[in-house]
Amino acid sequence: MTETTKTIDILLLGSGGREHALAKKLAESPRCGTLYIAPGNGGTLQEGVNVALAEDDPEAVAAFAREEGIGLVVIGPEAPLVAGVADAVRAAGIACFGPGAEGAQMEGSKRFSKELMERAGIPTAAYGSFTDEEAALAYVREQGAPLVVKADGLAAGKGVVVATEQDQAEEAVRECFAGAFGDAGSTVVIEECLTGPECSLLAFTDGKTVRPMATAQDHKRALEGDRGPNTGGMGVYSPVPIVTDEELAVMKQVVVDTVAELAAEGIDYRGCLYGGFMLTPEGPKVLEFNARFGDPETQVILPRLKNDLVDVMLACAEQRLDEVELSWRDEWAVAVVLTSAGYPGSYEKGKVITGIEDADALDGVTVYHAGTAVIDTGELVTSGGRVLAVTALGDTFEAARDLAYAACEKIDFEGKTLRHDIGLKALRGREAWD
Repeated sequence: MTETTKTIDILLLGSGGREHALAKKLAESPRCGTLYIAPGNGGTLQEGVNVALAEDDPEAVAAFAREEGIGLVVIGPEAPLVAGVADAVRAAGIACFGPGAEGAQMEGSKRFSKELMERAGIPTAAYGSFTDEEAALAYVREQGAPLVVKADGLAAGKGVVVATEQDQAEEAVRECFAGAFGDAGSTVVIEECLTGPECSLLAFTDGKTVRPMATAQDHKRALEGDRGPNTGGMGVYSPVPIVTDEELAVMKQVVVDTVAELAAEGIDYRGCLYGGFMLTPEGPKVLEFNARFGDPETQVILPRLKNDLVDVMLACAEQRLDEVELSWRDEWAVAVVLTSAGYPGSYEKGKVITGIEDADALDGVTVYHAGTAVIDTGELVTSGGRVLAVTALGDTFEAARDLAYAACEKIDFEGKTLRHDIGLKALRGREAWD
């Protein structure tokens, strides 16, 4: 058995829909031995072994990986990356997919990310960064609304306010400095409000070579018509039909330039770099960078990837990504997220889920678990706000979308909530965003 065909045991960190999608794709590989998921969810149980392990404790993760003879650690969420889990794993001599703490600042500190973009000449929104409340409020009054107010650090997706009125922006600044987001709000970044459709472009990188993935477009707002509060994502599709070849070329170059700047500054970045873009009238501009796979973008990107994911991730970890070319299925992918009633606010847990097997049995459909758990009775119940992502592949955008919604109909739990307009704007074309 050669080095490129022998199986390895893998440890995947995380518990969301992204991790179920990663687990399923990793488990498909002939190179995947035992797959451990820490802590995992009700769906990852079908792909490997869920283990109780503090995912953001660098020493605990490295110790587990050493003791179990793990050949590859894959870090799903942002918190373990910012905590330096990848650094500890690499220091133990174990291959790891995910940047170290320094590179994870691309997501962990909006100020760090904006300053790096400035140095690299990356197109992004004009901004100011503040550690003093009065200075921040003065900037808001000087600039005028609309503005985007962001807590600098990780705030579980809740530290961003798009303020259409000046008093909204001032209130968001005060909330940050009052401790609404803990230490994450001790520095505040205030940006101009960009307009246009959003588009995500994720890329694999080993710190030298960059391999962009397929485009995807998320739906962040809780309610139909893109209304209501921001969420972790209510639905997503891939590829994005409204993106022009010119825009895609710019986005790809931005990711390449960003990785090059990280390398030039001595930062070893191996893993996924996620660019969130706004397709403005002046061209694509970066809204934010994330240091990991997106959720729910992963649930439509990975089903379209033809490559063996273990091979690609090992190539990133071992800095030989130049040996890999990515290959994609022609089908469209659409995912609809099923949530608990009340999300993104308070919601109840423990609702019994039925019908997943019927949905999964539809040709072209995969149901990814996010907020699910298996209880002592063996029943599958809800355990989070975003419960499931129902993904369908189709030869046309419409076929994939129709199939995803047909599959959603087969699944039931008390309080099941979903948006019925996922992808409708894309079908109407660019003018739908005007």
